[in-house]
Amino acid sequence: MNENELSRIVIGLAIEVHNALGPGLLESAYKECLFYKIAKVGLFVEKEKIMPLIFEEVKLECGYRIDILVEQKLVLELKSVEVLNDVHLAQTLTYMKLGNYKLGLLMNFNVSLLKDGLKRVANGL
Repeated sequence: MNENELSRIVIGLAIEVHNALGPGLLESAYKECLFYKIAKVGLFVEKEKIMPLIFEEVKLECGYRIDILVEQKLVLELKSVEVLNDVHLAQTLTYMKLGNYKLGLLMNFNVSLLKDGLKRVANGL
């Protein structure tokens, strides 16, 4: 399954989570529920995936963590904020660059309709 197919499945699951919970909860609540839904459909999913930084041939553990990584291909960065801003996009792009991933989804669950809080971040697709 390629990144685009995965993203369609994950967006559908994220909409289900958002419809059930609504806006206004902490990011961690959405993360746990989405992680559960993704695993339930049989996809390989990792939560809080550690991303080391390689600097001058040295692997540094700097505390970078991808919220959710699906099938070792799709980066999910979850937020529950008033408005997504450039820092959130930069964070998603950093994770994608560090892991050499082609597609990410930046999701803000603190919106009335989840589609208004979704940002597809492509790197080479």
